[in-house]
Amino acid sequence: MPTPWKQAPLNVVRGGLIGAAETVPGVSGGTLALVTGVYTNLIDAAGELLSALRLLVGDLVKGKGIARGRTALRGIDWALVLPVLAGMAVALVLAAKLLAPVLEDHPEHALGAFGGMILASVIVPLRAMGAAPRGLDYLLILLAAVACAVLTGLPGGEIADPPLWLVGIVAAFAINALVLPGVSGSFLMLTVGIYAPTIAAVNDRNLAYLGVFALGALIGLGLFVKGLQWLLHHRKQATLAVMTGLMIGSLRALWPWQDDDRTLLAPYGDVGGVIALAVTGAVLVIALVVTEARIHPRKGADRRDDATASV
Repeated sequence: MPTPWKQAPLNVVRGGLIGAAETVPGVSGGTLALVTGVYTNLIDAAGELLSALRLLVGDLVKGKGIARGRTALRGIDWALVLPVLAGMAVALVLAAKLLAPVLEDHPEHALGAFGGMILASVIVPLRAMGAAPRGLDYLLILLAAVACAVLTGLPGGEIADPPLWLVGIVAAFAINALVLPGVSGSFLMLTVGIYAPTIAAVNDRNLAYLGVFALGALIGLGLFVKGLQWLLHHRKQATLAVMTGLMIGSLRALWPWQDDDRTLLAPYGDVGGVIALAVTGAVLVIALVVTEARIHPRKGADRRDDATASV
């Protein structure tokens, strides 16, 4: 069912949460999309947009006009996509300026708050499963958690002036991290060494850098999203199990006490304050989940069939 335009303000807020999350290493925008209830609908819309663009370009090359492509484009849920993208764009610009100083000056407190949010978010894919987890689901959760924990434990670096070809390649993988709950695109960029230059490019409006990044992201999205769309509709239980594991594994990156090489340390300093912020972050996520459930109540078969979209 298409999204009514009257929900546009709410979807702008959802997009803002997703965009803000993507600027924080270790926090996945896909997780926020899942928590706010728009994840599957956004993946479907992205898949439909890619199909429409391929149809449009293919017909133009063959001299068949643009009628079929225009029809396909009109079928996309623009009332969801456009507000979410608008919210993401504004949040990315603001968060690049506002969150970076917080992460630099108060890293333990910031990571504690985000860690509490992600820990509480684990309940979302578990609730969205059509049935209780089975033996294979638990194995997938474990494997995904271990893989993500290993990835987030890799030491990061920084490339002062990354070549544009590297920016495009990293963007192609980072956009896939955007659509996978538990996998942080910004953390991937931090590991490769282009996180700081990308934030600087956003703040400085470096159009050449941002253009190459956007092109790489579009190519990566085109190669990945259709497969993910199929998995969500045909292998939902297993897919959500993997997403759950990725979210659990990403908590390793959000342990508040670690050194520059990402070695985990024992708690120190304002431990009580960090714990308080973690609890606050968890409460905020639970409040979001409860609010979303009230906005989109699930009943009977609709709950089983649409749980991923409406949690």
